[in-house]
Amino acid sequence: MIAILAFLALMVLLFLRTPIAVATGLVGLVGLAAFQGWTAAFSQVGIIASETVLTYEFAVIPLFIVMGAFIAHSGIADELFRACYAVVGHLRGGLALSTIIACGGFGAVSGSSLATAATMSRIAYPQMKGYGYNTALATGAIAAGGTLGILIPPSIALVFYGIMTETDISALFMAGIVPGVLGIVLYAAAVFWTVLRDPDAGPAGDKPASKERLQALVGAWPVVLLFGVVMGGIYGGFFSPTESAGIGAFGALALAALRGRISVQMLKSSLADGISTTVSLMMILIGSFLFANLVNVARVPQALVAMIETLAVPPLLVIFLIIAIYVVLGCVLESISMMLLTVPVFYPLIISLGFDPIWFGILVVVVVEISLITPPIGLNVFILNAVLRDVQLTEIFRGVVPFIVADVARVLLVVFIPALSLTLPYLLK
Repeated sequence: MIAILAFLALMVLLFLRTPIAVATGLVGLVGLAAFQGWTAAFSQVGIIASETVLTYEFAVIPLFIVMGAFIAHSGIADELFRACYAVVGHLRGGLALSTIIACGGFGAVSGSSLATAATMSRIAYPQMKGYGYNTALATGAIAAGGTLGILIPPSIALVFYGIMTETDISALFMAGIVPGVLGIVLYAAAVFWTVLRDPDAGPAGDKPASKERLQALVGAWPVVLLFGVVMGGIYGGFFSPTESAGIGAFGALALAALRGRISVQMLKSSLADGISTTVSLMMILIGSFLFANLVNVARVPQALVAMIETLAVPPLLVIFLIIAIYVVLGCVLESISMMLLTVPVFYPLIISLGFDPIWFGILVVVVVEISLITPPIGLNVFILNAVLRDVQLTEIFRGVVPFIVADVARVLLVVFIPALSLTLPYLLK
């Protein structure tokens, strides 16, 4: 009964727009006090806060965030977009496709969907509108492409999942590559379907000369180099994910300096972004761990397992019920908060049913991606609305519909073909 009341109280607080860290922390504290007394509950606050901040794996988060901030403020994303445009920009819908590919590349080194959407909206949207692109297609491609940053490694969401479930973060990174590339392919199909139905939605761009195309491709070498160093170092056994994050942050700063993009203002903006984002995530993580402790003390996972055993529900049906819960929660919660609230409940259940924890982590992140572009929250949509103030929110939501269909197709592929996410990590294990 205490656990049920705790969940109801949490939902009420979230609907009242209480910050997620405050809501989860407050409900977790009061719930633990009801079970164990106030002294034990307050002692857990101190223990969880100190252990979370001092955890070695947690250092991955601020370092990858700062790396993405250095890249965003150094103009490297502009060159990445130009390189993608040089390859496919001359096709019908090519600028939208260039945006999606560039989002995938930028997401691979920034690890943040919101940063990817905000950066590419400033770069790609004016280009697409200049060529007469439909507003819905232009904004939909940016909003959907931005979701790739949450999956393609290095991914902050996968780091959180790895910390919470004690799953190998490097294996999670490798598992995210194929589904991430699959997302780009399916998004490209959504673009081509849109321009097939309405050719005027995405007119073809200019075809660059061979020399200009080569110059644009050469300009993308910083992103390729940085991704190769970060990921190659991890899987070559040269350094851990935490060490790779530090090297990536330093490498991004060095690349900005080599290209003459470093300044006092750039450093201040990048570090301020990194600090504010890290502190926000740290507070959310502490609150979520408090709530997770309440869930464990109340034996909610064990109760779910017992109920499923009693009802004899097929394991695959359980997976689809979990997916449905994520889709519903995605209407009111942002992605990281949703993961932190639900993973402590669902993870023990998934393990008891015999599913692979790496596969489940990828499935969770892929489903969470959909929540970034679905109404009424859709954080990537709101990011675009904040950056592109002349675009109506309804227009952006209309533009993401084909990409939501593509995401649903990817979820089904990940569910029914586990090898998509498990082959690479197990080959390299």
